Amino acid sequence: MIVRRLIGFLVLAYILGFAAFMLMLPRPVDGQPTDAIVVPTGAPGRIDRGLDLIAKHQAKRMLITGVAPSVRPIELAKTNRAPIALFACCVDLGHEAVDTRSNAKETADWVKAHGYKSVRLVTSDWHMARAAMELRAALDDDVTIVADGVRSEAPLGLLIVEYNKLLLRRIALWTGIGV
Repeated sequence: MIVRRLIGFLVLAYILGFAAFMLMLPRPVDGQPTDAIVVPTGAPGRIDRGLDLIAKHQAKRMLITGVAPSVRPIELAKTNRAPIALFACCVDLGHEAVDTRSNAKETADWVKAHGYKSVRLVTSDWHMARAAMELRAALDDDVTIVADGVRSEAPLGLLIVEYNKLLLRRIALWTGIGV
């Protein structure tokens, strides 16, 4: 009887948590300049959003983290129809990261090297909660993170997988496992 109630409670908590996750997907943030912008590679719209923000002088520099080692700025400029001069002055490519956790580490190293105190994280709305959690864990406490979600039409299966990853990684961070 107690086991059944516990399982029922856990299932209800999971469903309510998932509903909250879906209802609280972040939106784009306008008019809030930061020292820097960071864009993890991945889903469509992320790099375009970051380039638009940097072109509008919403930050001093931008890091695109998780770029394949063979990709060069000129290729990204052409693909995203952005001036190469924008890349030359204001965009850094990070080639070390391969996942969300290493994106956070690569970003934290970059932020520290430049002495930035505020960072706009531009990523897909469904990816934001986990990406921001990883970045918060990697950054110093005195750095402010602004979550700028890129709207998406993510399928339900992807949302469930991302929510599960978020829960598992949050537990790992709380318990100190794999930190």
